[in-house]
Amino acid sequence: MTANTYPVFALTPRCGMAQILTANTNRDGTGTLGTVLAAGGNGTRIDLITIKAIVTTTAGMIRLFIHDGTNYRLWKEVAVSAITPSGTVAAFAGILTPDTDGDLPLILPANYSLRASTNNAETFNVIAQGGDF
Repeated sequence: MTANTYPVFALTPRCGMAQILTANTNRDGTGTLGTVLAAGGNGTRIDLITIKAIVTTTAGMIRLFIHDGTNYRLWKEVAVSAITPSGTVAAFAGILTPDTDGDLPLILPANYSLRASTNNAETFNVIAQGGDF
């Protein structure tokens, strides 16, 4: 079997977004999940994930799942700290990059997607950036 000897780069930039706000304490993929990014026809590479609260937060968790079209698998949990945003205090933010997280980049095959949920009924924007192959 011959190995691919040429690097493969993403062809089309992608930015997927979901706003999640329904409390979901499940770690098995049941309950309310937002679709952050669905992979393109040749697969998608995710290089950066940003999580930004737009309200006051209490201690909780953001959960990221990989969906293969049938099954949901918990991929990552991001701890949320209690913050009351104001004119001088920024709302909670979490950023996952290849430099800060060993699980990135994330390669999603065609028909896979990245989903997200929040443990507490608080509103978050989850944004994934990458590209389609």
